[in-house]
Amino acid sequence: MTAAPSLLVWAKGCTTTGLSEGTAPMPLYQNLPMPKASIRFLVYATTLLGVVALLATYPVLRYGVWQTAITYYSSLGWVSSPLLHGRSDVETNAELIRRYAPDHLELMVAASIAHQASDPKDRPYGTDAVGQFAIALLLEICHHVGHHAERVRAGRWAEGPDFCFWETPQIELAGKAMGILGFGRIGRAVGGIARALGMRVLACDRHEADEGRAIAEYVPLDALLREADVLSLHCPLTPETERIIDRAAIGKMKDVAILINNSRGALLNERDVADALNAGKLAAAAVDVVSEEPIRPDNPLLTAKNCLITPHISWVSRESRGRIVEASAGNLRAFLRGEPKNVVN
Repeated sequence: MTAAPSLLVWAKGCTTTGLSEGTAPMPLYQNLPMPKASIRFLVYATTLLGVVALLATYPVLRYGVWQTAITYYSSLGWVSSPLLHGRSDVETNAELIRRYAPDHLELMVAASIAHQASDPKDRPYGTDAVGQFAIALLLEICHHVGHHAERVRAGRWAEGPDFCFWETPQIELAGKAMGILGFGRIGRAVGGIARALGMRVLACDRHEADEGRAIAEYVPLDALLREADVLSLHCPLTPETERIIDRAAIGKMKDVAILINNSRGALLNERDVADALNAGKLAAAAVDVVSEEPIRPDNPLLTAKNCLITPHISWVSRESRGRIVEASAGNLRAFLRGEPKNVVN
């Protein structure tokens, strides 16, 4: 008995012939051999897709999402343009470049794809911001503006019998000596502001320059320590400068001296500075950097008298971060053109 062709076989345009009862129908197309050219095409296509997938995922696996995104968007020329509606260049680029070391500006992308770092020497990103912040620290010590503003809000002025009140000594800077250790771009920026405030500016640096002489008098380190009413640190951290302000250096300073450091935390022997503050050897200190960041709970400066500490924010002005992003994008574009610039290693 011959089985009738099934509807499935018929629907596929296939026929069955000579099938015995109980035998499943076999579509004719299953018996057709695949051309060798088609097999080769499938092999090549599969291989190509695998290679493309590997190339697409490797940068993310090797360098991370942010570095890959920065490379991609920079190659398209998008880094310096707003990517998100209604947002500024700085805010937009911050989505790609989360943060930068405020030191030698290690370009994440250049470092990851070329093993070389770039520093925008032709356009310093934070000179003005860091110099301004050093003076802001000094002025806060001189006037304690934040403290008095809080006391007004607390009702202290309203309760007072006089037209004014103050709870801390107010210090005038005109006529006092500003000593600056490290007289590069930032040191000179601080010196320029100090001169505008009427201060006498002294500087100590390994390399004396004409632009420095126009602002300050160069003196040896011992003279700087001995004569400065305010000592502001703006030198790089090297084996020679590590903990350069220690018990011995402080011993050469005036008892009324003020210490400012928004350069490198390890320039200070923090225990010696704290001891000097607690003993009254130093009048006050203000630091924006510490030896280990984030600051450790046992840092001796946290409990020292007359010590102002801010969380490494000298460099973070909106303008500075904008210059970082633009300099980074410019360095990356130059690298992609095969013309790396500002290479420091």
